[in-house]
Amino acid sequence: MNEKRKVALSSVVAAVFITGLKLVVGIQTNSLGILSEAAHSALDFLAAAMTYFAVTVSDRPADKKHPYGHGKVESVSALFETLLLVVTCAWIIWEAIQRIFYKSSDVDSSIWGFVVIIFTILVDISRSIALSRAAKKHHSEALEADALHFSSDVASSIVVLIGLIFVAFNIDWVDSVAALVVAVIVLSVCYRLGKRTIDTLLDTSLPEDEEEWLDKYLKSLPNPVNGYHGLRTRRVGVTRYIEFHLEVDPLLSVEVAHTRGDEISSEIMQHFPGANVIVHLDPYDDSASNI
Repeated sequence: MNEKRKVALSSVVAAVFITGLKLVVGIQTNSLGILSEAAHSALDFLAAAMTYFAVTVSDRPADKKHPYGHGKVESVSALFETLLLVVTCAWIIWEAIQRIFYKSSDVDSSIWGFVVIIFTILVDISRSIALSRAAKKHHSEALEADALHFSSDVASSIVVLIGLIFVAFNIDWVDSVAALVVAVIVLSVCYRLGKRTIDTLLDTSLPEDEEEWLDKYLKSLPNPVNGYHGLRTRRVGVTRYIEFHLEVDPLLSVEVAHTRGDEISSEIMQHFPGANVIVHLDPYDDSASNI
């Protein structure tokens, strides 16, 4: 089992354990803050399971039906995770408003509530760090999404912990306010994750700084290269796809031109490891303009 799958699987196990603890204590104490955290963690379990499936499938090599590989499975998984989190937030907000304005609720400030929240904060911190490292190392959107989930759990659990402290002093309404804050935190995560995922699914260009580097590099190439045009970039899973037309001296032999094109592809891949670079060779035309 490779590192990506090991990290994803460990997150599934952690999510199951944490969800069970929060659910039991949330029901026992009637704390909306803890119950909202249990719902959040339950969806984190589903998200972690989808992440494990996604990183397993995305590592499959390209085939006849999927010439660009299976990398976008990670993006689909991340988008579905985002939708699940939005549904969770809707329920939390609705229940919190009901408790604040329309119905009273008695929250038990049991010591177990504090124990479970503090314990899960420690687990979430460790999982978030492990997932973030693996996501950066393997350029994995699915692992990055999972890391965001666990990091948002840390922030929301701290808010719930503060709410429980107020409940201990018989200020029960703070528990519902804490749940609302949890929902806002999760929604902010949803926005960031959803935007990035949709950009990938819609084949949005690479980040501006990466395209700026490409533009600067291609414009700096010496003769027999006289410019470039038609730069197109996108990302599928962990792979960057870079395509452009290179304008070369029309008197060059095909062999020499292709050799130079291969050298340029190799230099780009040194800057973007694992990138898929396609170079089209065009005869230089003074009337052509770079774009």
